Amino acid sequence: MARDEAFTHLDENGQARMVDVGAKAVTARKAVAEAVLRMSARTFALLKTQALPKGDALATARIAGIMAAKKTSGLIPLCHPLSLDAIEVRFHLNEADSTVRVEAEARTTGKTGVEMEALVGASMAALALYDMCKAVQKDMVLEKVRLLYKSGGQSGEFRAG
Repeated sequence: MARDEAFTHLDENGQARMVDVGAKAVTARKAVAEAVLRMSARTFALLKTQALPKGDALATARIAGIMAAKKTSGLIPLCHPLSLDAIEVRFHLNEADSTVRVEAEARTTGKTGVEMEALVGASMAALALYDMCKAVQKDMVLEKVRLLYKSGGQSGEFRAG
């Protein structure tokens, strides 16, 4: 950070504050985030065939991710409450390494971005998958939670490398 840049979430006294977005332009905004859940081949097979003791884990995790994204401002301090245009949660199953890559995409038309909504959605969907699978495996690993893409607003477009 350059010396003349200010932290936007701190006031002149160094106290945390919510950023005033009142003067910002309303733009179409989109963010995509991912989280990866690594499991054993046995657990992966049960998940893929919907044979887990708790039922359809992917359907449950999708709803959990959507619900969490909608509640982001209540979970992350100083995060603005947003009216989401859409939140989508997708699953990419990789049998070769027994992983599920959860991808959450959030969209809004507003004055602030939806990166946190996408990150919370992906994270919570992955955590819900863990919960649905833990009866058969407790040592699964949640990894690689990150922002993949964002567009809209002053900072423009971002793509993860």
